[in-house]
Amino acid sequence: MSFESDKRFNDFKHFPRGLRRSGEFTVAEADSLEKYGTAMLALYQGNLTPRDDIESAFLEQIKSGSAGSNPHAKVWFKYLKVIGPKRVHRLCTVAGGANEETGGGGFEGGNGSGGGSDESID
Repeated sequence: MSFESDKRFNDFKHFPRGLRRSGEFTVAEADSLEKYGTAMLALYQGNLTPRDDIESAFLEQIKSGSAGSNPHAKVWFKYLKVIGPKRVHRLCTVAGGANEETGGGGFEGGNGSGGGSDESID
């Protein structure tokens, strides 16, 4: 049987309440991850060699970056996406951004005489 493992997969670092309660996965996806995730992780990290064609196909699809129609690869890609770095979208510039580097001067108009200088603060 493919993806055999003695223990269930849990990632309490990223999902402290468990995979099922995270709200990121469907019930079927959480079941698949809990049942086969330990073997998927070992294959992904290179700690386990593929034992059959299904595991070999999974590993090839993971390496190529496309899941195709393989349900194991699809759920593993979704898991990797969920635990990956989050993108932050900002609606304003951050201090030290492009305006300060180019000498744009921010809100004072660029001449430095805007009354809000740091020299008078002690």
